[in-house]
Amino acid sequence: MDKQEKILIVDDEKIVRESLLHWFEEEGYEVDTAEDGETALKKYESVKFDLLLVDMKMPGMSGIELLNKIKAIDKEAVIILITAFASVPTAIAALKNGAYDYVTKPVDPDELAHLVKKALEQRALKIENIHLKENIDEIIRPNNLIGESYQMKKIYDLIQTVASTDTTVMIRGESGTGKELVAKAIHINSKRKYFPIIPVNCGALAETILESELFGHEKGAFTGAQFRRKGKFELADGGTIFLDEIGSISIKMQIELLRVIETKQFSRVGGNELIKSDFRVIIATNEPLEELVKAGKFREDLYYRLNVFTIVIPPLRERKEDIPLLVNFFINKFSTVMNKPVKGVSKEAMDFLINYDWHGNVRELENAIERAMVVGKTDSILPEDLPFHVSSNNLYFDDGCKSLAAMEKKHINKILNENNWNISRSAQVLEIDRVTLYNKINKYNLKKD
Repeated sequence: MDKQEKILIVDDEKIVRESLLHWFEEEGYEVDTAEDGETALKKYESVKFDLLLVDMKMPGMSGIELLNKIKAIDKEAVIILITAFASVPTAIAALKNGAYDYVTKPVDPDELAHLVKKALEQRALKIENIHLKENIDEIIRPNNLIGESYQMKKIYDLIQTVASTDTTVMIRGESGTGKELVAKAIHINSKRKYFPIIPVNCGALAETILESELFGHEKGAFTGAQFRRKGKFELADGGTIFLDEIGSISIKMQIELLRVIETKQFSRVGGNELIKSDFRVIIATNEPLEELVKAGKFREDLYYRLNVFTIVIPPLRERKEDIPLLVNFFINKFSTVMNKPVKGVSKEAMDFLINYDWHGNVRELENAIERAMVVGKTDSILPEDLPFHVSSNNLYFDDGCKSLAAMEKKHINKILNENNWNISRSAQVLEIDRVTLYNKINKYNLKKD
């Protein structure tokens, strides 16, 4: 026993009090006694006992009266009543007034000791649950969702606000800022956390494939459909569906998506059965949906249906104070995975990391740290281990342009040309995903030579 739990024995019979006193002291409890209800009440007001054993029938204040008075002081008090005349009405009266249980005289010490132990264990669990609830002062977040900047703290507050509801959430931010991590944080702090969160990258799938992916298909619905397959909306029943890159879907899919979100009903491709699914919707976009609506590329009714509660994730360049935290996290992560004893970053390398513009955001930073740990030869990351490192003899700057953006543009163009504009291979060399590479090609208006 970690601590001595306190028991108060209240009985007008001295022999009963003393017998129980010795018995429970030998069991390891701290025990006190009272010969009547008035004395017991005074003692309880000065010492909060963990459990009371109270005789039902005493001169003056009865056991039920004492029970009521103590419950008025502490409604969580654990009281076991002892009676010489057990009956159904007696039991009902005892339990109705808040007694944990009751026993009859003559008391079996072993039976009573077992009952006391069980009651105290339940009380301890109840107190522990209360303390846990009181001590939870921040949301549960996925490991990679890191940052203590003002912007990130605001996002944590928004996650906490919306997680407990079933409201549709729109997460906005540049590629690589961690939109899926925010979606997961909302899900694991919601009442749906015991069901899955189902992610769908809408931008990576053609329309016909996306339709089957979302709604499922019946056997024979199209060439190659050899089996019936459940869609993502069906798999998300009870949980959350996360639709990433929502701005890339076609008008036809937008109409179908609007209907499904509003009715929570759909049919599999090639089927007539109406399927119901209880899901929450979280969507993400790195595109300005308002401009797509104006251009007629995104339905206005779907936009308003999705834009209920918005969380905007700032780019990494706007929260540079979080970079050292992220760098240390990624070093610890990759040193474990690679079994490589890298302990930190040199001051020069950290200065470069903090001052770099990170157009690929957190994802690009993670890739840069992983690459540096692969090529590094010491237990600390050095400037020369980093990609895009600026050196005095850097040939990228032979035209006099000194900006990091210009350096990045030339480096990407060089890698694309070296790989004959094979996007997948170039993205692998650059250690970024294909979507990020396409975004950079558009940003810098790069074209194949």
